[in-house]
Amino acid sequence: MAKRGLLNQIVGDLSVPDSSPFAKLLDSYIQSKSLLDIRRLHARIIKSHFASETFILNRLIDAFGKCGSLEDARKVFDKMPQRNIFSWNSVITALTKLGFVDEATGIFGSMPEQDQCSWNSIISGFAQQDRFEESLYYFVRMHREDFVLNEYSFGSALSACSGLKDMRIGTQIHALISKTRFFSNVYMGSALVDMYGKCGCVSCGQRAFNDMSERNRVSWNSLITCYEQNGPASAALEVFLRMMDCGIEPDELTFASVVSACASLSAIKEGRQIHARVVKCNKLRDDLVLCNALVDMYAKCSRINEARCVFDRMPVRNVVSETSMVSGYAKAASVKTARLMFTKMMERNIVSWNALIAGYTQNGEDEEALRLFLLLKRDSVCPTHYTFGNLLNGCANLADLQLGRQAHAHVLKHGFCFQFGEESIFVGNSLIDMYMKCGSVEDGDQVFKNMMERDWVSWNAMIVGYAQNGYGNKALELFKNMLVSREKPDHVTMIGVLCACSHAGLVEEGRHYFSSMSKEHGLVPLKDHYTCMVDLLGRAGCLMEAKNLIETMPIKPDAVVWGSLLGACKIHHDITLGKYVAEKLLEIDPSNSGPYVLLSNMYAELGRWGDVVRIRKLMRKQGVIKQPGCSWIEIQGHVSVFMVKDKRHPQRKEIYSVLNTLIKQMKRAGYIPDVGDQEAYEKESESELALSYNWNLPPSAAVG
Repeated sequence: MAKRGLLNQIVGDLSVPDSSPFAKLLDSYIQSKSLLDIRRLHARIIKSHFASETFILNRLIDAFGKCGSLEDARKVFDKMPQRNIFSWNSVITALTKLGFVDEATGIFGSMPEQDQCSWNSIISGFAQQDRFEESLYYFVRMHREDFVLNEYSFGSALSACSGLKDMRIGTQIHALISKTRFFSNVYMGSALVDMYGKCGCVSCGQRAFNDMSERNRVSWNSLITCYEQNGPASAALEVFLRMMDCGIEPDELTFASVVSACASLSAIKEGRQIHARVVKCNKLRDDLVLCNALVDMYAKCSRINEARCVFDRMPVRNVVSETSMVSGYAKAASVKTARLMFTKMMERNIVSWNALIAGYTQNGEDEEALRLFLLLKRDSVCPTHYTFGNLLNGCANLADLQLGRQAHAHVLKHGFCFQFGEESIFVGNSLIDMYMKCGSVEDGDQVFKNMMERDWVSWNAMIVGYAQNGYGNKALELFKNMLVSREKPDHVTMIGVLCACSHAGLVEEGRHYFSSMSKEHGLVPLKDHYTCMVDLLGRAGCLMEAKNLIETMPIKPDAVVWGSLLGACKIHHDITLGKYVAEKLLEIDPSNSGPYVLLSNMYAELGRWGDVVRIRKLMRKQGVIKQPGCSWIEIQGHVSVFMVKDKRHPQRKEIYSVLNTLIKQMKRAGYIPDVGDQEAYEKESESELALSYNWNLPPSAAVG
């Protein structure tokens, strides 16, 4: 009513003393976002004697800009008979807020003079458009030209540093802030915590938070997010509890970050407690971001039914909600359900594709992951570094070098040239892993050498790859180079080093590196490291030392550790220790056929056929069945998997004919079966080798 009365007063009386009634109406129209009313008022102003007044025209530019009509704002600006600094700033602000930063920069350059507001608008405009380098460029220029920096200048510059993850410049800006009156400003403190968090420096973020004399909800949220994104995630929960103790009421962003921290920790109990609190709050119960975080948390904690329950109750869903469910079903080994949900999605993004591709590789369905990548390409979806990581993982699992090389070609086509940046490092590491698992050590080595920037995963992939492919000395040489480059080894590194020593027969070196884990690198040996040492000692014939190492382990030995020693006992014909180790293995897993078979073969090597028969009878009595081994061969994209005592291959007659011909030729050449290996003797005497199933890869499954 008051607005209508003021409008009637202006319409009825064109001789109002000043333009303040027009300004008041413009303010009310800005609040209601009423562009039509602003245009009507503009028409009224043109008919009044304020048509050329700079003040009201500046307000009109501002109003048009805030209501999204850049064309109207620009017309008013262009027709102004006189402009002042506020006229220029108003049109620059309108342009930057609507995303026309380059036009704003042009006007900024043509200004007779700039002030603090002009500079801040340009700096903020570039930062809001994710053009962070240009934002910092104008910030530096503003400082050099001796304009006073204020909280808006610093805030935009810190936002740009966050976007670039440039802690060097961020720290310099922090130093500048510390010399101003804004050092204790809660807004500045929160921006600093956020910047350090996005740059990955948790300690600096915590220090900036500690330096704040006053904190608000934004400050606490920034610190919680800092820990949630960089770890340790448990610290995010601790900060949340401190926030509650300080009487700060959490909002949807707080809860979303805390729920994400619970997901990282698989802390289902704490996650449920947060969920219970959210459900009690009408304002938060249906918040899209928070509900998405809850779906993701339950999915990552393998509570797929609870995730589905939250998902089904959401009044509004988006691609993030559906992608979380796809990922959850895939991780719960329900890949068919994940695929069904993926197919029904109205909107998909690359994250959705990645979630399903990752699901297939994680569940061993690598061929389907490759087929899905082809569909992604046909849909013209641009793959990311994560897509290529999963694709290369699938090729590595299949040990298919040809497909791996085709995938590498795609990587290069999409611009991953292994220069700098986390994404290039991630893809480079995936390539090294793929080539090493496919046995192409030279290609893996070349990728490693081409990488301009490496991380500890790069070194580990090479060291483990060399070790697994029998290049023990090269692995140890690379480990020394890793230490020289000041890259800190971890548990995976040391597994590669110990495996390398084992394959190269370097017993003393192995003992030294095992001892150095705790003494030099601060690493406590895990079960896998003990297994490597047992394998190393066993290969070298140090069987009693290996046995003593197992029995003095601080961790309870498992079947893998004892199995390694049993294999060594067979190699070195130590039947007494072999029997003892086999008993230990059967205590752990009585249904495992491995110890029975190895012990039987050891007796056979010694000609103790009575014991061989006894072991075989014991196996039958215990209901232990030996799983048959299998092998496969790929010919023109067609993979055949062979197993013992199976006659389902369509070309079985031809296979047996060739096999029998080979056996006859071998016998004529003087081949005598090794009767010590009972299993091999049985296979050869039966001469039964057939195909279990055909594994058909259509030509389209090739990555191309």
